[in-house]
Amino acid sequence: MSPLRLSAKLWKHIKWNGTILVNGKAVRNARLRVRAGDELTMLWQEASPVVPVDLPLDVLYEDEAFLIVNKPAAMIVHPTHREARDTLVHAVAGYFQRRGEAAGIHPLYRLDRNTTGIVILAKSARIQHAMTQRHGQIYREYLALARGHLDRSSGRIDMPIGRDTSKANHWQVRADGKRALTEYKVIASWPAYSLLKLHLLTGRTHQIRVHFSVLGHPLLGDAAYGGPCDRMKRQALHAWRVRFRHPLTGKEIQVQAPVPQDIRRLIGPDIVSRETLSF
Repeated sequence: MSPLRLSAKLWKHIKWNGTILVNGKAVRNARLRVRAGDELTMLWQEASPVVPVDLPLDVLYEDEAFLIVNKPAAMIVHPTHREARDTLVHAVAGYFQRRGEAAGIHPLYRLDRNTTGIVILAKSARIQHAMTQRHGQIYREYLALARGHLDRSSGRIDMPIGRDTSKANHWQVRADGKRALTEYKVIASWPAYSLLKLHLLTGRTHQIRVHFSVLGHPLLGDAAYGGPCDRMKRQALHAWRVRFRHPLTGKEIQVQAPVPQDIRRLIGPDIVSRETLSF
């Protein structure tokens, strides 16, 4: 990272596609030496190349740096092929187009297709770079419904996760995997399942789903990892709350996404109300 806190990728973009001003005059020589007191201005276009599509978008928070949305089930964050036009980034591009806003679209992390809840998108590559230097800058909480009853009411799971080479898009606990840490607390239990509040300390692919499957408590609806599908038609996982320090203002931002109806139906309104009282 440069002293200006620009990623190498962004610096190259500014160098070749933007405008650099030194004391108000445009310069093209990237090796020009600046002196103490010189005023350096860099301008670049943050508009996204993603095709705008008019899709519903549930906006939870927005300012000049961030757009935070509530992703529905059955939607992926990024397109997996060029013809895709139904992803979250396409919906965000459509939202910016309708507002006449030229902004970048930079998700800070991804959610699985059928995981619902909060996705934070930076409006510039610089903000994205500032927010993704370390995982702990964003505190993320999830809600999940897991099969059965856990032995302990709270705890930390510390098991490494790596790709399962025998199955496509499948992960597993394995000794040569990357360290994965998940904190959990049991909020309530019913005869066949339990409601968990989860905090990710690392961000491995399918981390929550893999960890609880290995413990013998796969998520309801998660057929890929052995979860029962009689009550839920998708994995019962919801990105519920986030908290982070704004890189521009220093203000703490807290955002919460409503519990989706398919999970709410299985836990009842009283549990939801009790758990939404405090962060």
